Amino acid sequence: MVWASPLSISASGLTAGRLRLDVIAENIANADTTRATFEGGRWLPYVRRTVALEPIPLRPANFAAELQAALASPARPSPVGTGMLAGGVRVRAIERDPSPPKRVYDPGHPDADAEGFVAYPNVELTREMVDLLAAARAYEANATAFTVGKALWQKTLELGRR
Repeated sequence: MVWASPLSISASGLTAGRLRLDVIAENIANADTTRATFEGGRWLPYVRRTVALEPIPLRPANFAAELQAALASPARPSPVGTGMLAGGVRVRAIERDPSPPKRVYDPGHPDADAEGFVAYPNVELTREMVDLLAAARAYEANATAFTVGKALWQKTLELGRR
């Protein structure tokens, strides 16, 4: 639907942004978790995760189908299409950060290895906070764009009723 396209673009950004905020919050919450998964007979630390996004490509609209729909019900006004539909962003994957865990010398820690080192998650709180601010601002921008698009759509409908 041509009219819903600007709203669906913002909505896709809101959905992806919310997931990105959730993943960052999970990273922050597990920044000190040394026992996240049990593999190979030993506990492994939490592994930082990131959200990989990809654009939803614009696809050509079917002008013939739009024209037939407009001709089938001439009493109902039909928007003139831009020729392109959809667009936006979607989550491609939630990826695990391949960087190794931080090794900290703490021989008294219950998770210390034979050499006295503890494997901590590869989460850097400074990077997570910067990512959190960027994700929150992107979310706010999408929310504002959605609100403006909705207001424009409502105003257009009001003008069409006159």
